[in-house]
Amino acid sequence: MKKLFFILFISVVAHTLSYAQQLNIATYNLRNANRGDSTAGNGWGQRFPEIAKLIQFQDLDIFGTQEAKYHQLTNLADSLPGYKWYGVGRDDGKHGGEFSAIYYKSDRFKVIKGGNFWMSTDTEKPNKGWDAALPRLCTWVQFKEAKTGFTFYFFNLHMDHIGVIARRESAKLVLAKLKAMAGKTRAILTGDFNVDQSSDSYAVINNSGVLKDSYVLSPVKLAPADTFNGFDSTTKGSNRIDHIFVSPQFKVQRYGILTNTYGGGKTPSDHYPVVAVLKY
Repeated sequence: MKKLFFILFISVVAHTLSYAQQLNIATYNLRNANRGDSTAGNGWGQRFPEIAKLIQFQDLDIFGTQEAKYHQLTNLADSLPGYKWYGVGRDDGKHGGEFSAIYYKSDRFKVIKGGNFWMSTDTEKPNKGWDAALPRLCTWVQFKEAKTGFTFYFFNLHMDHIGVIARRESAKLVLAKLKAMAGKTRAILTGDFNVDQSSDSYAVINNSGVLKDSYVLSPVKLAPADTFNGFDSTTKGSNRIDHIFVSPQFKVQRYGILTNTYGGGKTPSDHYPVVAVLKY
């Protein structure tokens, strides 16, 4: 009887640890809400319920978002029971402008600390850096898994769409900040980098020895299209401008660009969500 009890106990522990060691991560440019999209039938009010369904179906643990404004983030949070989010607006460090917000399962993860920095020579206040067209922000959180005590850092950003120098210098800045905060501990970086895998700013991060693209690391890949779709579900290609980078402590199991549509072929955003399943 004691032997049977011991075997059952070990089986339960093994199952629990197996679950605890998996993270479902994503990056998702949600597209800012604007009248032009509504006129074309891609309004935020139509899209966010579909985004919420996708997130729930994929059972995402943590995901970085880009472009959404405050009311969009609250709309999405109201549609996602069990999730909270962290971030500030890039225009004023409060509610103004677009966010690079991080959503997380609040019953599984606790925020140890978090913050934001502008990708510029002055990282402490809203401003444009180098040749950037707009203020650009990186939001970060140190998470602790409630059940296991496992801790890691999660960084999320949206790089400039114009400034070549700004993107390169932003990549260097994010790496420097990550090293200073996380050291050699576990870290994840998500975002819309506005350049694909052939760019020099991508190479700054991917070749750093600190972080590596989850696409490169994954043995299983589902990447049927560019990550930017422009609200056109027929778009194909292999250009990835939305990326998930991970530190060596994480093992990537699967990588996917999710091309789900609704309402006869509409996409929930002008970017597809990028997901990665990680083990640690």
